[in-house]
Amino acid sequence: MSFDKLGLRAELLKAVKEKGYITPTPIQTQVIPFILGGRDVLARAQTGTGKTDAFALPMVDILSGQRRKGRHPRALVLAPTRELALQVGECVQGYARKVSMGCTVVYGGVGLQPQVDRLKRGVDILVATPGRLLDLAGQRYLNLSQIEFLVFDEADRMLDMGFSKAISEILLLLPEARRTMLFSATYTREIRDLAAKMLKNPQSVEVSPDNSAADSVEQKVHLVHKENKRALLVHLMDDGDWKRVLVFSKTKHGANKLTEKLAAQGIRAAALHGNKSQSVRTRTLEAFKKDEIRVLVATDVAARGLDIAHLPYVVNYDMPGIPEDYVHRIGRTGRAGVKGIAVSLVSGEDRVHLRSIEKLLGQKITVEKVAGYTEDSAVPAYVMLRPGDPASEKKADREILELVARRAASRTKPKTGGEKAASGYKGPGGRAGSQTGKPTPPAKGRRPPSRSGRPKGQPR
Repeated sequence: MSFDKLGLRAELLKAVKEKGYITPTPIQTQVIPFILGGRDVLARAQTGTGKTDAFALPMVDILSGQRRKGRHPRALVLAPTRELALQVGECVQGYARKVSMGCTVVYGGVGLQPQVDRLKRGVDILVATPGRLLDLAGQRYLNLSQIEFLVFDEADRMLDMGFSKAISEILLLLPEARRTMLFSATYTREIRDLAAKMLKNPQSVEVSPDNSAADSVEQKVHLVHKENKRALLVHLMDDGDWKRVLVFSKTKHGANKLTEKLAAQGIRAAALHGNKSQSVRTRTLEAFKKDEIRVLVATDVAARGLDIAHLPYVVNYDMPGIPEDYVHRIGRTGRAGVKGIAVSLVSGEDRVHLRSIEKLLGQKITVEKVAGYTEDSAVPAYVMLRPGDPASEKKADREILELVARRAASRTKPKTGGEKAASGYKGPGGRAGSQTGKPTPPAKGRRPPSRSGRPKGQPR
């Protein structure tokens, strides 16, 4: 099927062709006719399948046939993160301009006044993150009483990020008579409960199996000791000549630390996480897209919604605690039919997460060895000894093994009484030993020594 068969107006068909789209994706083929037909929609599709165009095209088409009443928005699109909101806004704005409609994006982390000024000029479609939307509405800069379309993009992520209360507050500001569309990559019980509360006789659409990774993504696992992860990452980048890599870290601190270590080795790297200001995050993403940054180290704030063209490599430096997040992370590569590679560096503490991910996917992920870096791989000759590694211990000289053994024994050997006193050991009553400068009181019934420390009567 071509876009011409979907019933969209000519201006939007021209915009689609200008984007280089030839045929609609499966989610677009199914969803667009339902929205044009007046139905609420509950849709599930894996990331990178064209969900934004699936709701943006029919929504703009319908609204363009109606005159705006005042300056207040007629459609509201909610997104969980600033990055996703900006990306959705860019897409919607491209279509809205073709039919002389206004669209703007509001999100936190930046000044309020420029967004207020834009709203005062009037807008047809508003793309927003929940927190900033409630700020604007609470200060009476925004009136949502004329909303005709409500769209939740990445609804499951919104709930994961703790926006349940904010969503309930937003729903109270909206009219009952509206069209609602809910898009999600997963169907949890919370998502179904939310859909039951918001949607009226919805049309359900599913275009992919549960939590499956795209076929265009090659997945592999390297079993590696935690302390060797960074060395392995650098080796993989240098050996494979990786030019652009998205690396996922579990924490903001971990992302900053890894970025600093990579930069110290002369690798152009930057961190992306929630503690960064919006202006910094925007500049960092642009630099990464322009290849000014080789490695982008991100937390799960970048796991969904980021559309980075021609991103060949994604690395799970830390495995995600939620199995579904793995699918969204690796979905940043292998997009638009282009092949991608997803590499996971799995240490001992990560293996439980790996098993959960494989159970979710219904398949084992290929494990590959890298000589000198991964567990149970051959140790290169320049490594003198890696304690605990049988291959390394077999290669090491006897003298080195004996030295390591002696040091290990000295660390575990219990201290004698004299050693305890020398180390500041405190005896009975909490009084310190000889290091305090005060003599230890004699035991009861014994004669104290002379000040010289010799028995009385002995010559000096």
